[in-house]
Amino acid sequence: MAVASHIREIAEKHQRLQALIEAEMAHAGWNDVRVMALKKEKLRLKDEIERLRSRFH
Repeated sequence: MAVASHIREIAEKHQRLQALIEAEMAHAGWNDVRVMALKKEKLRLKDEIERLRSRFH
């Protein structure tokens, strides 16, 4: 159960990052460096989710 809870927590962070990316890009003068950093973190979380799922499912 602890792994499933951890996966849910990471998935929620992943979703929050997507919302941040969308909010940042909604501005006319959005910061591409910030968006790239957010996307990199989002990808890292996705990879972690997949690693955990494959290891424990």
